[in-house]
Amino acid sequence: MSPPSHVPRLRLAALAAALFALLGASAVFLPRAEAAAPPLSQGHPVTASSTENGGSPASAAVDGNLGTRWSSAFADPQWLQVDLGATATVNQVVLNWEAAYARAFQIQTSTNGTSWTTVYSTTTGTGGNQTLNVAGSGRYVRLYATARATQYGVSLWEFQVFGSGGTTPPPTGGGGNVVRVAEFLADCPFSHRLPDDPIIYPGLPGASHMHSFFGSTTTNASSTLTSLQNANSNCNPAVDKSAYWVPTLYKDDVPVEPVITTFYYLGEGVRDDVIAQTQPMPLGLRIVAGNAKATAPDATTISRWSCLHAGEVNPGKDFVNCPAGTMLESYLDFPQCWNGRDLDSADHKSHMAYPVNGQCPATHPVPVPKLRQVLRYPVTGDPSHFRLASGAGFTMHGDFFNAWPEAEMARRVNDCIRPIIKCGADGHP
Repeated sequence: MSPPSHVPRLRLAALAAALFALLGASAVFLPRAEAAAPPLSQGHPVTASSTENGGSPASAAVDGNLGTRWSSAFADPQWLQVDLGATATVNQVVLNWEAAYARAFQIQTSTNGTSWTTVYSTTTGTGGNQTLNVAGSGRYVRLYATARATQYGVSLWEFQVFGSGGTTPPPTGGGGNVVRVAEFLADCPFSHRLPDDPIIYPGLPGASHMHSFFGSTTTNASSTLTSLQNANSNCNPAVDKSAYWVPTLYKDDVPVEPVITTFYYLGEGVRDDVIAQTQPMPLGLRIVAGNAKATAPDATTISRWSCLHAGEVNPGKDFVNCPAGTMLESYLDFPQCWNGRDLDSADHKSHMAYPVNGQCPATHPVPVPKLRQVLRYPVTGDPSHFRLASGAGFTMHGDFFNAWPEAEMARRVNDCIRPIIKCGADGHP
């Protein structure tokens, strides 16, 4: 008599259960893989001597994303420093260079962000992905590049600091790290054109080259703080009554106006402790950035040209050749250190200064938000067809006449800049 058909199935099930139990028992002796610890630097506050444009900020070097990068201006020296939040023991630094790397550079540590100790130095850097074993300690770690290997600036996909100590940045909802950005902004489209300049040639209509105006819809040679405060603005937010203007761009002698115009107010380029001391821009402050009379691009040229949606296509100080489907874009950073006294000066520049080594110079001790002007023009192709009203691309300059209501400017500095929070046009995160 044959056994019931269910017996073999029961025996097979019992055997499978026994085998599973045996494998499970043995599995407990296998070591469990541990996730590699993230760099001490990842997601922490970072500052730089300069940025090539708004698409390559200092924060991109510590965001853990190999698709974003920091790149500097085209001059020596340049630096990038990260605040680890507390003193840390540093034993390794990894530099993941983009094609624009430094031939000579130092890795330095500091307890205060002012006095630096060199823990690594080379004059024969090769670029690529460099892993540097070091021995040092400090709250701040800095890459100090003294000689570029290319005609461009220096650029890092990632700047990673390893060791022990420091502090952990707050996690995001996705489990990553927050890259802190101090920012508020105003979107102010093109308003009108006039050969006027109320800062350089006040009260003299027609005395200037052609300018394109943004923000206040009435800006002309006779504009004053009072007239701006009483005029309409096309900015978002409308509460920003300020006037912004630049030399008009021409293609084949036909004026072309930008279709994207954003004015960023940033806590960038200085240390965190300096950002925390940022003061509101005083009402009526006038600033001119760039050099309308430049005869050639040089180390003092602060404007940059590049191509939107095309990566960094031949970025430079003069016009660049942008492929079809992109746009020509202009970036210009205004100085952010004020002398604390004057709303203007004879040359319209001396009352302001750029920071040095992450802090404002003693002659200009008051940090204010950095104004970054970003303009995108609907033109591409051969740059020989382009000119500015002031001349070649390296003569790009910007003028700013501050007419933000004092209380609103103060609120945004207090709520966005000092605590290092990224806010929108409404002044809220």
